[in-house]
Amino acid sequence: MMNMPLERPAVPFFSSGPCAKRPGWNLINLKTESLGRSHRSKIGKSRLALAIDLTREVLQVPADYRIGIVPGSDTGAVEMALWTMLGPKPVEMLAWESFGEGWVTDVVKQLKLNDVIVKKAAYGELPDLTAVNTKNHDVVFAWNGTTSGVRVPNADWIAADREGLTICDATSAAFAQKLDFSKLDVVTFSWQKALGGEGAHGVLILSPRAVERLENYIPAWPLPKIFRMTKGGKLIEGIFKGETINTPSMLTVEDYIDALEWAKSIGGLEALIAKSERNAAVINEWVAKTPWIANLAKDPKTASNTSVCLSIQDAEVVAKGEEAVAQVAKGIASLLDKEGVAYDIGAYRDAPSGLRIWCGATVEASDLDALTPWLDWAFQQEKAKLA
Repeated sequence: MMNMPLERPAVPFFSSGPCAKRPGWNLINLKTESLGRSHRSKIGKSRLALAIDLTREVLQVPADYRIGIVPGSDTGAVEMALWTMLGPKPVEMLAWESFGEGWVTDVVKQLKLNDVIVKKAAYGELPDLTAVNTKNHDVVFAWNGTTSGVRVPNADWIAADREGLTICDATSAAFAQKLDFSKLDVVTFSWQKALGGEGAHGVLILSPRAVERLENYIPAWPLPKIFRMTKGGKLIEGIFKGETINTPSMLTVEDYIDALEWAKSIGGLEALIAKSERNAAVINEWVAKTPWIANLAKDPKTASNTSVCLSIQDAEVVAKGEEAVAQVAKGIASLLDKEGVAYDIGAYRDAPSGLRIWCGATVEASDLDALTPWLDWAFQQEKAKLA
């Protein structure tokens, strides 16, 4: 039985959302002039517009794509797209983890569209992307499966001359993985993921093709006010200039601006991606030399560099059954939480039993390196309880 490690992560926040705040973050650094003011005031609109402009700059969004701040986090942004744009064409839904499954439920059971093809894969795998008809169908998918740790490797499978729309939930990919906007018509994310912002708001990015769909298609179902993006057959442009549909938290806006300015200061998107890759490499290198653990992603080419999902593979534990595996996994997460070494690293509730460690750019590689001996120690402690 190994001794308790001596070195602890300086910042033990490894949650996959809300994620760790940026290095050096302090509430005192946030600008406060907009707080207590109307979001419709000159300063309120200017700060919201700045958040949009910085998003475009850091995320490298094309100039002709609209960016809007919307209610309801990433979920709100995705559902705005689903409920306002789907219907004119057959839809292909790709699901390989819980959030993708949620979008399937929206489209099949709530919108009740008839012409829907659902392509699913087990946790750790992807559906056959080459079999997706991106030329003629609308396609809904997550770029990175937050609860499975599996991402699409690229956008090569999406037709450049497509007639349908691609709707991409990129909430755990944006700012950590290269998104090919030329192949994406709707992109959504939320601030509390890769940049460690606060929750409640989502970001909705629309290509000119998505705007064309909005202006030329009227859904057969009623739309709640917070979903409506057109008036009189024209896009409500104000939404994409900082005139939000409902009242935003200006404190979370200021926190998001702070994160975006930090991202710029370290080198922008390329630096964020590189840092996430280095972070994931720390965990992957430890996994490669550690027999009791494995990456849930079956193919290294599709393994996430943000929400790294791990499964327990120790032969003795696995032989005792799924309940034993779940007990050990939950025990590790609980023990390291109690020790103040790692917070919120248990697998998502709908995912297979295991661990999930956030490796986005707001996490430091040194903290991940310090974490791995603790994972080994905690595993030994929890496995011993099964004897």
